[in-house]
Amino acid sequence: MFFNRNRASGVEWLLVGLGNPGDKYESTRHNVGYAAIDALAEELRVPVQKLKHRSLTQSVELGGARVLLMKPITYMNLSGEAVGEAARFYKIPPERVLVLSDDVSLPVGRLRIRKSGSAGGHNGLKSIIQHLGTDQFPRIKIGVGEKPHPDYDMADWVLGKFAGEDAKIISQAIQRAGEAAACYIQDGPDKAMNRFNG
Repeated sequence: MFFNRNRASGVEWLLVGLGNPGDKYESTRHNVGYAAIDALAEELRVPVQKLKHRSLTQSVELGGARVLLMKPITYMNLSGEAVGEAARFYKIPPERVLVLSDDVSLPVGRLRIRKSGSAGGHNGLKSIIQHLGTDQFPRIKIGVGEKPHPDYDMADWVLGKFAGEDAKIISQAIQRAGEAAACYIQDGPDKAMNRFNG
């Protein structure tokens, strides 16, 4: 496939998985965005470990386009610093910044693709909106389930790990999130939403 080499290394899309760096956050509900990038990278047999734009990155061919996989290492609430920096560097418009994140309002394993929207209380999305200066960027939300009761601390819930059946369900959802991203890039939002918003 031919790409215009004049653009900074030909990157056409950013695919950003949100999470927190460090072993203690691995496999937590808040890190399903990271996990989706890892699963995709594994499938493509590439490591996501080049440190650029305050993220672990790798440039890949996905859905017929050149895509920069990103795992910001800024901590969740500062994700926008990394995303904004990369978007400016590669001159990527917001509608080509596709973000994978956890969503507590969706049942475990449910995917929801949106072309734009508010942060919905998600600190990572809030930071990206702030640094891109718009909420008009697509996202694939991965359901991690609601906290068990109203008094349960939200931070404890999202930083907790999946257990039992939920762990199996989320593992499949993480794989499907990568497929959904490729579909979004290749076929556009409507096809991706029809196929994956279930």
